[in-house]
Amino acid sequence: METKRDYALKFGITQSFSCSYLPDEQEQLLVYAENNDFQAWRYSQLIQAGFRRSGEQIYRPHCPACNACKSVRIPVDSFMPSRSQKRLLKSNKGFRVDLVETTKDTYYPLYERYITERHADGSMYPPSKTQFDNFVLCDWMTTHYLEAYDGDKLIGVAVTDIINANQHMGALSALYTFFDPDYSSASLGTWMILMQIEQAKRLGYQHVYLGYYVDGCQKMSYKHKFLPFEQFSDNEWHLFSKNSKIPT
Repeated sequence: METKRDYALKFGITQSFSCSYLPDEQEQLLVYAENNDFQAWRYSQLIQAGFRRSGEQIYRPHCPACNACKSVRIPVDSFMPSRSQKRLLKSNKGFRVDLVETTKDTYYPLYERYITERHADGSMYPPSKTQFDNFVLCDWMTTHYLEAYDGDKLIGVAVTDIINANQHMGALSALYTFFDPDYSSASLGTWMILMQIEQAKRLGYQHVYLGYYVDGCQKMSYKHKFLPFEQFSDNEWHLFSKNSKIPT
């Protein structure tokens, strides 16, 4: 019988396509090409090597002419909120969050409105329920959701994966956040990351993975504002703190 440790790793490379973040570049992905009983366990390994999931797919950028995408994670125990982040935590203290693992019917209408009003120029527009499900749901692991409420009103959802929940290397992976556009002034995108860091600390996890920082893409610059952070390059994680020269 095969075990988790002796199962061969197989990967495929996609064709080139136009990059969603850098319009002058072509994108190519390295995709984990196995589908087995160890998928969640394998993902817990691959995420430490800069991989990410979208729906069922586990992938990492593999662009021959560009290396702008670099995985970023927050070491939970070392994280120190900045002055502006502390102000945000104080101003949003009236909101509450719940971490759940069951998708609710209220999620998609909020997602649809968020994409339509804030990202109509992006690759996820126009939104659809099928697109949402294919992006978020996954058969080989349980998708979790960090819900944000103002009173009884759902105002935001951070789609969050729990990695290695029963091991000392536990982590949260922030897959995607969407929120009520009427609450834009509350900086819910940043606040929900802070809430995921708090949840990871409460659960005793080591990291919160933020996905890819993309050098040259202003939309991704916020990922360098959570200090200290670690960034994956040259096949290893590099730590950057307040006194470090932040990579570009």
